[in-house]
Amino acid sequence: MHPSFHPRLINGPFNDPGLFIPFLFQKRALVFDLGDIHGLTAKDVLKISHAFVTHTHMDHFIGFDGLLRIMLGREKNLALFGPRGFLKQVEGKLSGYTWNLVDPEHYPLGLQITEVHPDFTLCRRYRCQDRFKPLEDAVKQPFGGVLYEESAFSVAAVILDHKIPCLGFAVKERFHVNIITEGLKRLGLEPGPWLAAFKQALYDQADPAVQFEIARPGQKTPGRYTLGQLADQIAKITPGQKITYITDVAYSEANRKKIVEFARDSDHLFIEAAFMERDRTIAGVKHHLTARQAGELAAGAGVKQFSIFHFSPRYAEQASLLYQEATQAFAHCRQA
Repeated sequence: MHPSFHPRLINGPFNDPGLFIPFLFQKRALVFDLGDIHGLTAKDVLKISHAFVTHTHMDHFIGFDGLLRIMLGREKNLALFGPRGFLKQVEGKLSGYTWNLVDPEHYPLGLQITEVHPDFTLCRRYRCQDRFKPLEDAVKQPFGGVLYEESAFSVAAVILDHKIPCLGFAVKERFHVNIITEGLKRLGLEPGPWLAAFKQALYDQADPAVQFEIARPGQKTPGRYTLGQLADQIAKITPGQKITYITDVAYSEANRKKIVEFARDSDHLFIEAAFMERDRTIAGVKHHLTARQAGELAAGAGVKQFSIFHFSPRYAEQASLLYQEATQAFAHCRQA
């Protein structure tokens, strides 16, 4: 099985939080949080189509400027999502620069900013060629948990407490298309970008008679195959991946219940573990989790795998203890 999503933390556990999820065989990616993004290459950044920001503390949002700088002058549309007050905060960043040299021909970048409230979202569009002045009043839409959706996957959000509203995010693949290697060999085909179009046709429930022209190694002419033929020969459908990202949350009963339910049955949970359990009081004051709490939450949600990050610098020489504490808590809760 080759997963469609390949998530990786942008930085080490002591540096700014951020999760980068590129898509297999596509020049596309999602990013969760925009702290220091120097761990991404310019090529990585240009793949980003959607950015999801938990909250706008500096270590989660300072990278917006770098992302914007790389994308300026590109023919791209970038969607950003954040918590209450996000529209004003992004507008503040945009208005902090002078845009007198931009022109419609060379600066086609467009932004779509969405602000998340408990039961509604506010969305507004901006264009670089218009010097990022709002194109419209904010559009209000009902919000029931799913923040973004397309045929292959959806992104859900939950509002958690960090003494301010802080969003948690989960990416859920609708279903997963496993490519059967032996089937490819039988048809004389090799993996490549064409597989993305094939999978998209399955997600779109396209007509099985739709035809694909696919280059064949050693052959001058491409092969012609119907969607139905390819589906029968090279595809096995399995449940889709679920990837959840949780950071900067207080350990309260309300947060605990929300996180466990929201992360339920995740294939991979990325969850902060800022402090050790021995410093639980400090964690409470700073509205963060301990490694033990992270492990217990992962176990309670029944996740298949979890990764901790966002460690306090006080443990610079003790990272192994945080991993050990989280792993032991996870194992203990699973056995209980």
